[in-house]
Amino acid sequence: MSTDITTPTEAPAGQDAVREDPAPAAPAAPAAADRATRAAPTALATVPQAQEAPAPAPAPTHGPDAPDAAPEPKAAPALGAGRGARPAPASPVRKAAGALGRWLRATALRSAALVALLALWETAPRLGLVDATFLPPVSEVATAWWDLLGNGQLGQHTRASLARSFGGFGIAVVVAVPLGLLIGWYRPVAALLGPLLEVFRNTAALALLPVFVLLLGIGETSKVSIVVYACLWPVLLNTISAVGNADPTLVRLARSMDLSTPRLFQKVILPASVPAIFTGIRLAGAVSILVLVAAEMIGAKAGLGYLINASQYNFAIPQMYAGIITISAIGVAFNLLLVTIERRLSTWRVPA
Repeated sequence: MSTDITTPTEAPAGQDAVREDPAPAAPAAPAAADRATRAAPTALATVPQAQEAPAPAPAPTHGPDAPDAAPEPKAAPALGAGRGARPAPASPVRKAAGALGRWLRATALRSAALVALLALWETAPRLGLVDATFLPPVSEVATAWWDLLGNGQLGQHTRASLARSFGGFGIAVVVAVPLGLLIGWYRPVAALLGPLLEVFRNTAALALLPVFVLLLGIGETSKVSIVVYACLWPVLLNTISAVGNADPTLVRLARSMDLSTPRLFQKVILPASVPAIFTGIRLAGAVSILVLVAAEMIGAKAGLGYLINASQYNFAIPQMYAGIITISAIGVAFNLLLVTIERRLSTWRVPA
Protein backbone atom coordinates (compact mmCIF):
# COMPACT_ATOMS: atom_id res chain seq x y z
CA MET A 1 0.00 0.00 0.00
CA SER A 2 1.62 3.27 -1.09
CA THR A 3 0.94 6.77 0.09
CA ASP A 4 1.47 9.77 -2.15
CA ILE A 5 2.95 12.80 -0.46
CA THR A 6 2.26 16.02 -2.29
CA THR A 7 3.36 19.52 -1.54
CA PRO A 8 0.77 22.12 -0.62
CA THR A 9 1.07 23.85 -4.03
CA GLU A 10 0.42 20.72 -5.95
CA ALA A 11 -2.54 19.44 -3.96
CA PRO A 12 -5.36 18.31 -6.26
CA ALA A 13 -8.55 20.27 -6.31
CA GLY A 14 -11.42 18.99 -4.26
CA GLN A 15 -9.23 17.35 -1.67
CA ASP A 16 -8.26 18.80 1.67
CA ALA A 17 -4.60 19.39 1.72
CA VAL A 18 -2.79 17.94 4.71
CA ARG A 19 -0.96 20.77 6.42
CA GLU A 20 1.76 19.95 8.85
CA ASP A 21 3.21 22.25 11.51
CA PRO A 22 6.35 23.93 10.32
CA ALA A 23 9.62 22.54 11.81
CA PRO A 24 11.85 24.80 13.96
CA ALA A 25 13.96 27.07 11.91
CA ALA A 26 17.43 25.67 11.78
CA PRO A 27 19.19 28.88 10.81
CA ALA A 28 18.09 30.55 14.09
CA ALA A 29 20.77 28.80 16.21
CA PRO A 30 23.66 29.89 13.99
CA ALA A 31 22.32 33.42 14.08
CA ALA A 32 22.18 33.45 17.93
CA ALA A 33 25.65 32.05 18.11
CA ASP A 34 26.81 34.72 15.71
CA ARG A 35 25.30 37.45 17.87
CA ALA A 36 26.88 35.96 21.04
CA THR A 37 30.24 35.88 19.30
CA ARG A 38 29.97 39.52 18.38
CA ALA A 39 28.89 40.50 21.94
CA ALA A 40 31.67 38.54 23.72
CA PRO A 41 34.49 41.00 23.10
CA THR A 42 32.35 43.81 24.47
CA ALA A 43 31.54 41.86 27.68
CA LEU A 44 35.14 40.81 28.14
CA ALA A 45 36.20 44.37 27.73
CA THR A 46 33.81 45.57 30.44
CA VAL A 47 34.82 42.96 33.08
CA PRO A 48 38.21 44.40 33.92
CA GLN A 49 36.65 47.82 34.24
CA ALA A 50 34.11 46.46 36.75
CA GLN A 51 36.85 44.79 38.80
CA GLU A 52 38.96 47.90 39.06
CA ALA A 53 37.95 49.60 42.34
CA PRO A 54 38.34 53.33 42.64
CA ALA A 55 41.40 54.49 44.53
CA PRO A 56 40.56 55.34 48.18
CA ALA A 57 40.72 58.91 49.20
CA PRO A 58 43.65 59.82 51.48
CA ALA A 59 42.67 59.62 55.14
CA PRO A 60 42.80 62.89 57.05
CA THR A 61 45.70 63.25 59.39
CA HIS A 62 44.15 66.00 61.55
CA GLY A 63 40.71 66.76 62.94
CA PRO A 64 38.00 64.64 64.47
CA ASP A 65 37.92 62.22 61.55
CA ALA A 66 41.59 61.37 61.92
CA PRO A 67 42.15 57.68 62.77
CA ASP A 68 43.90 56.58 65.96
CA ALA A 69 47.63 56.28 65.81
CA ALA A 70 48.89 52.82 65.02
CA PRO A 71 50.29 51.01 68.09
CA GLU A 72 54.01 50.87 68.32
CA PRO A 73 55.44 47.41 67.73
CA LYS A 74 56.37 45.57 70.91
CA ALA A 75 59.93 44.68 71.52
CA ALA A 76 60.78 41.08 70.80
CA PRO A 77 61.22 38.97 73.96
CA ALA A 78 64.74 38.30 74.98
CA LEU A 79 66.30 34.96 74.32
CA GLY A 80 65.22 32.45 76.94
CA ALA A 81 62.33 34.63 78.22
CA GLY A 82 59.62 32.34 76.92
CA ARG A 83 57.81 29.60 78.74
CA GLY A 84 60.02 27.53 80.98
CA ALA A 85 62.70 30.20 81.34
CA ARG A 86 64.19 30.69 84.81
CA PRO A 87 63.15 33.90 86.60
CA ALA A 88 65.78 36.44 87.40
CA PRO A 89 67.30 35.89 90.85
CA ALA A 90 66.00 38.24 93.53
CA SER A 91 68.39 40.79 94.94
CA PRO A 92 69.83 40.22 98.45
CA VAL A 93 67.97 43.28 99.72
CA ARG A 94 64.65 41.89 98.53
CA LYS A 95 65.40 38.49 100.08
CA ALA A 96 66.29 40.11 103.39
CA ALA A 97 63.12 42.21 103.31
CA GLY A 98 60.98 39.14 102.59
CA ALA A 99 62.59 37.14 105.39
CA LEU A 100 62.13 40.04 107.82
CA GLY A 101 58.47 40.36 106.86
CA ARG A 102 57.84 36.64 107.40
CA TRP A 103 59.59 36.76 110.76
CA LEU A 104 57.55 39.77 111.88
CA ARG A 105 54.29 38.09 110.87
CA ALA A 106 55.20 34.87 112.69
CA THR A 107 56.29 36.80 115.80
CA ALA A 108 53.07 38.82 115.83
CA LEU A 109 51.00 35.67 115.49
CA ARG A 110 52.81 33.89 118.33
CA SER A 111 52.74 36.87 120.69
CA ALA A 112 49.14 37.95 120.07
CA ALA A 113 47.71 35.84 122.91
CA LEU A 114 50.46 36.94 125.31
CA VAL A 115 49.90 40.60 124.52
CA ALA A 116 46.17 40.15 125.04
CA LEU A 117 46.80 38.53 128.44
CA LEU A 118 49.08 41.38 129.54
CA ALA A 119 46.53 43.95 128.39
CA LEU A 120 43.78 42.20 130.35
CA TRP A 121 46.03 41.98 133.41
CA GLU A 122 46.72 45.70 133.23
CA THR A 123 43.18 46.86 132.68
CA ALA A 124 41.23 44.48 134.96
CA PRO A 125 42.61 45.87 138.29
CA ARG A 126 42.35 49.45 137.10
CA LEU A 127 38.73 49.04 136.06
CA GLY A 128 37.83 47.40 139.36
CA LEU A 129 37.09 43.98 137.87
CA VAL A 130 39.46 42.38 140.42
CA ASP A 131 40.94 43.58 143.69
CA ALA A 132 44.17 45.44 142.93
CA THR A 133 45.53 44.43 146.32
CA PHE A 134 45.73 40.76 145.36
CA LEU A 135 46.25 41.22 141.62
CA PRO A 136 48.14 44.47 141.00
CA PRO A 137 48.48 45.79 137.44
CA VAL A 138 51.28 44.35 135.39
CA SER A 139 53.02 47.73 135.33
CA GLU A 140 53.43 47.61 139.11
CA VAL A 141 54.74 44.05 138.88
CA ALA A 142 57.27 45.15 136.26
CA THR A 143 58.39 47.98 138.54
CA ALA A 144 58.84 45.56 141.44
CA TRP A 145 60.77 43.16 139.17
CA TRP A 146 63.11 45.96 138.11
CA ASP A 147 63.70 46.97 141.74
CA LEU A 148 64.55 43.37 142.68
CA LEU A 149 66.95 43.19 139.75
CA GLY A 150 68.55 46.47 140.71
CA ASN A 151 69.22 45.62 144.36
CA GLY A 152 70.63 42.17 143.45
CA GLN A 153 68.02 40.05 145.21
CA LEU A 154 66.59 38.65 141.98
CA GLY A 155 69.99 37.60 140.69
CA GLN A 156 70.92 35.93 143.97
CA HIS A 157 67.72 33.89 144.18
CA THR A 158 67.83 33.00 140.47
CA ARG A 159 71.40 31.66 140.68
CA ALA A 160 70.54 29.50 143.67
CA SER A 161 67.49 28.01 141.94
CA LEU A 162 69.28 27.38 138.64
CA ALA A 163 72.18 25.63 140.35
CA ARG A 164 69.82 23.20 142.10
CA SER A 165 67.51 22.72 139.12
CA PHE A 166 70.17 22.20 136.46
CA GLY A 167 72.24 20.02 138.78
CA GLY A 168 69.38 17.64 139.49
CA PHE A 169 68.24 17.74 135.86
CA GLY A 170 71.70 16.84 134.56
CA ILE A 171 72.08 13.94 136.98
CA ALA A 172 68.66 12.59 135.98
CA VAL A 173 69.47 12.71 132.25
CA VAL A 174 72.86 11.04 132.71
CA VAL A 175 71.31 8.21 134.71
CA ALA A 176 67.98 7.80 132.87
CA VAL A 177 69.17 7.64 129.25
CA PRO A 178 71.63 4.71 129.59
CA LEU A 179 69.27 2.90 131.95
CA GLY A 180 66.41 3.34 129.52
CA LEU A 181 68.49 2.02 126.63
CA LEU A 182 69.45 -1.00 128.72
CA ILE A 183 65.90 -1.77 129.84
CA GLY A 184 64.46 -1.21 126.39
CA TRP A 185 66.98 -3.42 124.61
CA TYR A 186 67.39 -6.37 126.99
CA ARG A 187 64.14 -8.13 127.81
CA PRO A 188 65.41 -9.88 131.00
CA VAL A 189 66.33 -6.52 132.50
CA ALA A 190 62.91 -5.12 131.58
CA ALA A 191 61.18 -8.10 133.14
CA LEU A 192 63.24 -7.69 136.33
CA LEU A 193 62.86 -3.93 136.82
CA GLY A 194 59.42 -3.47 135.28
CA PRO A 195 57.32 -3.92 138.47
CA LEU A 196 59.63 -1.68 140.47
CA LEU A 197 59.40 1.06 137.88
CA GLU A 198 55.62 0.89 137.87
CA VAL A 199 55.50 1.40 141.63
CA PHE A 200 57.79 4.44 141.78
CA ARG A 201 56.63 6.16 138.63
CA ASN A 202 53.10 6.42 140.04
CA THR A 203 54.35 8.02 143.27
CA ALA A 204 54.37 11.81 143.11
CA ALA A 205 57.66 13.50 143.86
CA LEU A 206 56.12 16.07 146.19
CA ALA A 207 54.54 13.27 148.19
CA LEU A 208 58.05 11.99 148.93
CA LEU A 209 59.43 15.43 149.83
CA PRO A 210 59.04 14.91 153.60
CA VAL A 211 60.84 11.59 153.25
CA PHE A 212 63.77 13.24 151.49
CA VAL A 213 63.90 15.96 154.13
CA LEU A 214 63.88 13.41 156.96
CA LEU A 215 66.57 11.27 155.36
CA LEU A 216 68.80 13.95 153.85
CA GLY A 217 68.05 17.03 155.93
CA ILE A 218 66.91 20.46 154.83
CA GLY A 219 70.14 21.35 153.06
CA GLU A 220 71.01 21.30 149.40
CA THR A 221 71.17 17.50 149.16
CA SER A 222 67.47 16.97 149.74
CA LYS A 223 66.49 19.64 147.20
CA VAL A 224 68.75 18.28 144.47
CA SER A 225 67.64 14.71 145.22
CA ILE A 226 63.95 15.54 144.87
CA VAL A 227 64.70 17.18 141.51
CA VAL A 228 66.60 14.09 140.37
CA TYR A 229 63.73 11.84 141.38
CA ALA A 230 61.13 14.01 139.60
CA CYS A 231 63.16 14.32 136.37
CA LEU A 232 64.17 10.67 136.20
CA TRP A 233 60.83 9.22 135.16
CA PRO A 234 59.95 11.25 132.06
CA VAL A 235 63.39 10.65 130.54
CA LEU A 236 63.53 6.97 131.54
CA LEU A 237 60.08 6.04 130.28
CA ASN A 238 60.46 7.88 126.98
CA THR A 239 63.85 6.26 126.37
CA ILE A 240 62.44 2.78 126.99
CA SER A 241 59.56 3.48 124.63
CA ALA A 242 61.89 4.87 121.95
CA VAL A 243 64.13 1.79 121.96
CA GLY A 244 61.16 -0.56 121.87
CA ASN A 245 59.64 1.29 118.91
CA ALA A 246 62.77 1.28 116.75
CA ASP A 247 62.16 0.13 113.19
CA PRO A 248 62.75 -3.66 113.17
CA THR A 249 63.59 -3.58 109.47
CA LEU A 250 66.53 -1.27 110.13
CA VAL A 251 67.65 -3.43 113.03
CA ARG A 252 67.60 -6.61 110.90
CA LEU A 253 69.43 -4.83 108.12
CA ALA A 254 72.13 -3.67 110.52
CA ARG A 255 72.49 -7.17 111.92
CA SER A 256 72.82 -8.56 108.39
CA MET A 257 75.80 -6.24 107.94
CA ASP A 258 77.49 -7.83 111.00
CA LEU A 259 77.40 -4.65 113.10
CA SER A 260 78.37 -5.07 116.71
CA THR A 261 75.98 -4.02 119.48
CA PRO A 262 77.77 -0.70 120.19
CA ARG A 263 77.80 0.15 116.49
CA LEU A 264 74.14 -0.87 116.21
CA PHE A 265 73.26 1.52 119.01
CA GLN A 266 75.36 4.27 117.45
CA LYS A 267 74.06 3.93 113.88
CA VAL A 268 70.46 2.79 114.31
CA ILE A 269 69.01 2.83 117.83
CA LEU A 270 70.22 6.22 119.06
CA PRO A 271 69.34 8.21 115.90
CA ALA A 272 65.87 6.66 115.84
CA SER A 273 65.36 7.34 119.57
CA VAL A 274 66.45 10.99 119.64
CA PRO A 275 62.97 12.56 119.11
CA ALA A 276 61.28 10.51 121.84
CA ILE A 277 64.20 10.93 124.24
CA PHE A 278 64.17 14.69 123.84
CA THR A 279 60.44 14.75 124.46
CA GLY A 280 61.13 13.22 127.85
CA ILE A 281 64.04 15.61 128.44
CA ARG A 282 61.83 18.63 127.73
CA LEU A 283 59.21 17.34 130.14
CA ALA A 284 61.90 16.79 132.74
CA GLY A 285 63.16 20.35 132.27
CA ALA A 286 59.76 21.76 133.14
CA VAL A 287 59.35 19.37 136.08
CA SER A 288 62.76 20.30 137.50
CA ILE A 289 61.78 23.94 137.97
CA LEU A 290 58.31 23.23 139.33
CA VAL A 291 59.45 20.68 141.91
CA LEU A 292 62.37 22.84 142.97
CA VAL A 293 60.12 25.81 143.71
CA ALA A 294 57.97 23.62 145.92
CA ALA A 295 61.06 22.26 147.68
CA GLU A 296 62.46 25.75 148.28
CA MET A 297 59.22 26.85 149.92
CA ILE A 298 59.68 24.32 152.70
CA GLY A 299 63.21 24.82 153.85
CA ALA A 300 65.60 27.19 152.08
CA LYS A 301 67.36 30.49 152.63
CA ALA A 302 67.62 31.46 148.95
CA GLY A 303 65.94 30.64 145.67
CA LEU A 304 62.94 31.77 143.68
CA GLY A 305 60.64 29.54 145.69
CA TYR A 306 61.93 31.16 148.88
CA LEU A 307 61.42 34.61 147.34
CA ILE A 308 57.80 33.84 146.44
CA ASN A 309 57.03 32.39 149.85
CA ALA A 310 58.69 35.23 151.76
CA SER A 311 56.92 37.86 149.65
CA GLN A 312 53.60 36.24 150.41
CA TYR A 313 54.28 36.27 154.20
CA ASN A 314 55.37 39.91 154.04
CA PHE A 315 52.36 40.81 151.85
CA ALA A 316 54.69 42.12 149.13
CA ILE A 317 52.34 41.01 146.36
CA PRO A 318 54.13 42.70 143.41
CA GLN A 319 57.41 41.02 144.42
CA MET A 320 55.61 37.67 144.63
CA TYR A 321 54.32 38.03 141.07
CA ALA A 322 57.78 39.15 139.95
CA GLY A 323 59.22 35.86 141.23
CA ILE A 324 56.49 33.88 139.45
CA ILE A 325 57.15 35.67 136.15
CA THR A 326 60.88 34.97 136.51
CA ILE A 327 60.22 31.26 136.93
CA SER A 328 58.00 31.24 133.83
CA ALA A 329 60.63 33.06 131.78
CA ILE A 330 63.33 30.58 132.87
CA GLY A 331 61.10 27.66 131.89
CA VAL A 332 60.40 29.09 128.43
CA ALA A 333 64.07 29.84 127.79
CA PHE A 334 65.12 26.37 128.96
CA ASN A 335 62.57 24.72 126.68
CA LEU A 336 63.77 26.76 123.68
CA LEU A 337 67.34 25.70 124.42
CA LEU A 338 66.34 22.03 124.49
CA VAL A 339 64.38 22.38 121.23
CA THR A 340 67.45 23.91 119.55
CA ILE A 341 69.68 21.05 120.74
CA GLU A 342 67.14 18.50 119.52
CA ARG A 343 67.10 20.05 116.04
CA ARG A 344 70.89 19.93 115.89
CA LEU A 345 70.97 16.26 116.85
CA SER A 346 68.17 15.21 114.49
CA THR A 347 69.13 16.94 111.25
CA TRP A 348 68.65 13.63 109.41
CA ARG A 349 64.88 13.82 109.90
CA VAL A 350 62.78 14.79 106.88
CA PRO A 351 60.65 17.84 107.79
CA ALA A 352 56.90 17.18 107.75
